[in-house]
Amino acid sequence: MHILIADAFDAKLPERLAAFGTVSGDLATLPQAQVLLVRSKTKVDADLLARAPNLKLVIRGGVGMDNVDKKLCADKGIRAVNTPRASSVAVAEMAMAFMVAIPARLIEAHTSMKEGQFLKSELKRTELFKKTLGLVGAGNIATEVAKRAQAFGMEVIAYDPFLKEHPIARMVSLDELAARADVISLHTPLTDETRGMVNAALLAKMKDGAILINTGRGKCVNDADVAAALHSGKLRAYGTDVWPSDPPPADCPLLSAPHVIMAPHLGANSKENLGRIGDEVVLILQDFKA
Repeated sequence: MHILIADAFDAKLPERLAAFGTVSGDLATLPQAQVLLVRSKTKVDADLLARAPNLKLVIRGGVGMDNVDKKLCADKGIRAVNTPRASSVAVAEMAMAFMVAIPARLIEAHTSMKEGQFLKSELKRTELFKKTLGLVGAGNIATEVAKRAQAFGMEVIAYDPFLKEHPIARMVSLDELAARADVISLHTPLTDETRGMVNAALLAKMKDGAILINTGRGKCVNDADVAAALHSGKLRAYGTDVWPSDPPPADCPLLSAPHVIMAPHLGANSKENLGRIGDEVVLILQDFKA
């Protein structure tokens, strides 16, 4: 069995996978590959699949399958799976990092001190304690966020059209969530229904001065509408680790909007998470080989 690792995984993974067959990181071996490992960079689309006549299994290391054409894989008899549990803690911690840093004004405090300023009286903080967190999407990652928010003394509500109840969050409608939440954290896959779901209409229903955090999918927000809400003050801040593309286009309005705390899609890139993804890949291949 030939295994092609197309994207960045844990450095120890090739050695771990050697027990299953030959392992390569060279895309030129795609025609020989029975198993293809990808993360976010490689697009498993019609063009790639046309060059992979022997492919039987695609493993997307991480949450979501946005970059994998699952229908075309199924039509070709190719099994396509991901590792949905591995990244939950890493991405939840990234969401919490934004959630703590923004009201604490840590970025502004650090930057101003590097510039020789000491803005002790100018930088007013707020707390997470007794604030309401609204989770849009209530799956594995959102549940880990809810656990951590609960430890901060936050009330947690959630909207998910596929869930009627949640072990921590109280389930509400999207309109109620928008109206009540002080902090809104996005944890939805990219689908036809979620693409651009955070738009001018939804933003208008949010509390004035709400904080929006996105560690889900960049295309779930309308960039121009979010930027306008930041300029007007409707949104207090936007913390994002995800973009419409990696990297975002130079004219992305969020790059120049005020009060944006941004990261270059680092949420799932913890050392520990890459190891957990490797663990799930090994389990998948054990079942596949059997």
